[in-house]
Amino acid sequence: MRNSRIMPPISLKARIAISFLLVIFVLSGATALLGYYVIKNDIFARAERKVLNDLKVARMVYAQEIERIGLGLKLVSPDEDVEHLKAKLNLHYLKRADRADLTSLCSELAQAAVATGQAVGGTRIIARGELETLGVGREAVAPLKIMPTPMARAAEKEVLDDVMAKEYAVPVLGRDGTVEGVLYGGRIINRDYTFVDRIREMVYGRDLYNAKPVGTVTIFQDDVRISTNVLDEAGKRAIGTRVSAQVYEKVVEQGRVWHDRAFVVTDWYKTAYEPIRNINGDVIGVLYVGMLEQPFNDITARILWSFLKIVGGVTVLGVVLSLFLAGSISRPLTEVVQGTECLASGDWGYQVNTNTPIRETNSLAEAFNAMAVGLKEREESLRISNEKLVASNKSYIDLIGFVAHELKGILASAVMNAYAVRDGYLGMINFKQRKALDSVTRNLDYLDATVKKFLNLGRVERGELSIHKTDLSLKKDVFDVSINSLAAISIRKKLRVQNDIDPELRVQADSDLLQIVANNLVGNAIKYSPDTGEIRVTAAPVNGKIEVDVYNDSTPISDEQRARLFQKFSRLDSPETKKVKGTGLGLYITKQIIERHGGSIRVEPRAHGNSFIFQIERN
Repeated sequence: MRNSRIMPPISLKARIAISFLLVIFVLSGATALLGYYVIKNDIFARAERKVLNDLKVARMVYAQEIERIGLGLKLVSPDEDVEHLKAKLNLHYLKRADRADLTSLCSELAQAAVATGQAVGGTRIIARGELETLGVGREAVAPLKIMPTPMARAAEKEVLDDVMAKEYAVPVLGRDGTVEGVLYGGRIINRDYTFVDRIREMVYGRDLYNAKPVGTVTIFQDDVRISTNVLDEAGKRAIGTRVSAQVYEKVVEQGRVWHDRAFVVTDWYKTAYEPIRNINGDVIGVLYVGMLEQPFNDITARILWSFLKIVGGVTVLGVVLSLFLAGSISRPLTEVVQGTECLASGDWGYQVNTNTPIRETNSLAEAFNAMAVGLKEREESLRISNEKLVASNKSYIDLIGFVAHELKGILASAVMNAYAVRDGYLGMINFKQRKALDSVTRNLDYLDATVKKFLNLGRVERGELSIHKTDLSLKKDVFDVSINSLAAISIRKKLRVQNDIDPELRVQADSDLLQIVANNLVGNAIKYSPDTGEIRVTAAPVNGKIEVDVYNDSTPISDEQRARLFQKFSRLDSPETKKVKGTGLGLYITKQIIERHGGSIRVEPRAHGNSFIFQIERN
């Protein structure tokens, strides 16, 4: 078996400096992480809000384009030459239908204009058969090959034959106000790059970032890009590519806006998509805007770097100050240690500096100096004493030796335990170190429990024991937590701990306060049970409440002891209780909490132990 290596002791100054540095680095790291989170979230939250506003602007430009077509059709005379009007209004197609042709109209917009007698505009799908009758140029209506696209849904076809158009229809009215015909026309969106570029310029301008456009705009027909300024890897417009299945489901199938970061062909973008509907409200396409994400990442990096430099500077300053403070704190204590060494060597008049920045250290130095002066005076007095005082002198020296021994033992124990804790972080812990650490932790656990009890007592005395009831599982949320937290002690005593509460039993109680009750009762059961004893927790409904029974093996409590068991600072006088530290507050606080919940608590002796029983409101 390998021997564990004991690390050499370090100076008090180094120990204090290390403690300061540890705190500084932990706080600096936490501050840096918090700053990164806040900065990144703030910048990207702004980006998301901006892309939604950009989508609103793009939608407005899209609607204005349709209205522009309608305004042109309203201002011209329907009797003019159709071809002349089409060129004049910069339309891809223009058609005039007379009374005889109204029943065979393919355009739902034209049908609506005839039916209502009102001009109407919108977006619609034009089938391949109708395109041939409209006289649209071949380039605008050429079939579009659908490209395989990662993350898109399964393709149902390889070529897009029909097209999507922005269209406006104006009824031609007779003198009597009846509809005698309709004039309708529009522009094909497919491959209309001028349109999407104009939207991009109005929303994002012509700004570039690393030779890439800051913003992009796309119009989809169903899920296929039919007009876009998004470029593929070859630098060409990525028409024919498709939207992801996730976006398609929310925008096209559910008709909702989708906004999130997305990988668009070659780069990550902050994107927003919204449905394009026809006059009947059916989703026939998607309007997309996106901002390049890289500028926001770079801004975040620059701000974060500046923030980290500030944090780093503060950390360096903190390190310097910690070293200075460690020296200033340890220096007076080092002088006191040197003084004790001088006293131990017989230099009874040694004095230490009492003028330091720390008040407690000055008090310690003054007390030491007073002790040194007193020791010197006593030593001088003993030196001139006669033989009758030899015995008294010896007793005095024995007393001083005893006190010095005790102080040395306490100091040695504290130092050894402190070193043991330190060495435990750096390597294996041997048996002696484990024993010392156990001693420290036991005392600290007791101190912690005592402080908590006094804090809870203060709350009771000040009337600050407010109740905030919630729905709790008595087994899972309360007693399982207590038993698990005290498992180390019960295992050390080899106790059998059973939690037989029905998992379905629920109560209305304050979670934190009921946990104090459980901890006190289970903790007492563990402390006062003999080794290898049994602890059992049960519960059952009684008269509309839940009655909880915490039993443990021990000496049954007498009637006289039961009368003062729940009193403040009251402890039973028995051989078992004398072996266990306690303040006499736990059961008093437990009783106060139970009664504030409208319940009651009592103790009932059993044949081989005691049951602490309390009632509480059932859910």
